[in-house]
Amino acid sequence: MRILGVDPGIGRLGWGVIDKEKSGIKTIAYGCVETKVNSPLTERLVIIYSSVQKLLDEYKPQALAIEELFFNKNVKTAFAVGQARGVVLLAAAQKQLPIAVYTPSSVKSAITGYGKADKKQIGQMVKLTLKLPKVPTPDDTADALAIALTHAFTNKYA
Repeated sequence: MRILGVDPGIGRLGWGVIDKEKSGIKTIAYGCVETKVNSPLTERLVIIYSSVQKLLDEYKPQALAIEELFFNKNVKTAFAVGQARGVVLLAAAQKQLPIAVYTPSSVKSAITGYGKADKKQIGQMVKLTLKLPKVPTPDDTADALAIALTHAFTNKYA
């Protein structure tokens, strides 16, 4: 099963594509969609939406795994991230992809065994699990791969 993992964000949206096969898990591609801070929100959302559409068309995942919105103290940022997450969900729904949502703590638990792991621990485990030469950067990319891995580990259909 091919899984697209997404770590939603308005400034940086991490993504990672993996294949879960009988022989194990294989990394297909990963990266980060970045938008300019001073651009209007609508322009940033269009960039995210069209970028995700391209990823869906190019890699043809069979499932989308995305992180649940973590509400922090900055309400303005949380709303913008929620809107970015919404356009990702829209793009996946338009392709009729199954969508799985994971909390940050469930991703941390699945990847490291500890629900309060830090970014460095997540990155190292992603590197080791996927046998990558180095930890993917930025953190958003490693997080997206961790989200995809969480789906591969916890979904009996993956």
